[in-house]
Amino acid sequence: MPNISTINRRRFLGALTMTFAAAKFGTVGSYGSPWSNEGDVPSLHGATGWLNSNPLTPEDLRGRVVLVDFWTYTCVNWRRTLPYVRAWAEKYGSHGLVVIGVHTPEFSFEHTVDNIRWALKDMRISYPVAIDSDYAIWRAFNNQYWPACYFIEAKGHIRHHQFGEGDYEQSEVVIQHLLAKSGHSGFDRTPVSVDPIGFEVAANLNSLRSPETYVGYDQTQNFASPHGAAWNKPHAYEIPSRLEVNDWALAGDWTAGKEAIRLNQPNGRIAFRFHARDLNLVMGPAGQGTSVPFRVHIDGQPPTAAHGVDIDGQGNGTVVEQRLYQLIRQTGPIVDRQFEVEFLDSGVAALTLRSADRRSNAANPQVSFQRRRRWTTTPWSIQAFQPQLMHLLRRLIFPHGASACPNRNTKPAPRPLLCWRDYCSRRPTYVY
Repeated sequence: MPNISTINRRRFLGALTMTFAAAKFGTVGSYGSPWSNEGDVPSLHGATGWLNSNPLTPEDLRGRVVLVDFWTYTCVNWRRTLPYVRAWAEKYGSHGLVVIGVHTPEFSFEHTVDNIRWALKDMRISYPVAIDSDYAIWRAFNNQYWPACYFIEAKGHIRHHQFGEGDYEQSEVVIQHLLAKSGHSGFDRTPVSVDPIGFEVAANLNSLRSPETYVGYDQTQNFASPHGAAWNKPHAYEIPSRLEVNDWALAGDWTAGKEAIRLNQPNGRIAFRFHARDLNLVMGPAGQGTSVPFRVHIDGQPPTAAHGVDIDGQGNGTVVEQRLYQLIRQTGPIVDRQFEVEFLDSGVAALTLRSADRRSNAANPQVSFQRRRRWTTTPWSIQAFQPQLMHLLRRLIFPHGASACPNRNTKPAPRPLLCWRDYCSRRPTYVY
């Protein structure tokens, strides 16, 4: 490990500036270049299963340019990159490119293979997908982000990576460069054109006010129902007469669990005052094969033109699958609004309110902040700096990038120093 005191001061200050800028705009971005060598591609043998393909190994892929895309199907940031990944797989698949999706789950229900199969069909994913439910491939790549793309040349070396949304043209140039370098030609160098709909529409950068809000007690913040919460047991809640921006509350009989809240009686409600274009909710029926109808209001009225793809203009929808639901998409000026969803039957589990359209997301299931005894808001000034500094230190300790620990092929990858998912969910990170 280098001695930080010996690091060039200008480099340190430049890295510090860029780190705070990245944190402000919610993006991590890419650190590699098409000509850097970030090490050999790790083995994919840690996959617990494969979909759309037989198991693939680095040896199987020699001579092919490979794009490894880490994803989890409830991540809205990854959903917005998917049109490009699909288009690259289609355009360059016959010219030597192999796209491999690595599905590493965030939530417990994302371990269920049938849920992943549903996502592949619903999202029109036909390229090979490695199921990484044990995080073996995630750790082998020393990855920390959803989405994260690793670009691998035909000789099996990682030559570039992209963390988070954006830089699509640059990523496509990397693909073209690696294909040409490996002797493939005949492809059109015009960048792909996509026509995204629903979750895949690019984020709105002009209204950055509300963070992603997890509702399980392990990661939540800004819970505003009177008298706090009761853990792991049924409890009756009320919504206060006023919510501040980014506060949320419950009404009705709910059980607050570590990962999710579960409704015990019909007509339970979730309220959230937010400032963002979209409001998405990760939720699902508590039991397989069941469904729960619900109704959404915004500022006490049906959403009409502001309804998302999973409800109608009167706010009516049904929870059927365990997935991300788009409930609100606004087209006019973005202001503070109060969202409420009422579930007409019991048996629904909700996990996170994703008005937070983060441009980058990371997670490690083994890293989390200390659990709070009550759902409360904590001062964010310290939280605003600590993760950024830890990220900066990581960049300085591993100057070739977190995805390329020099000896990751000879010993287990170290635990990451920060978890971007936790960072985004524990301070008022601006979102869009």
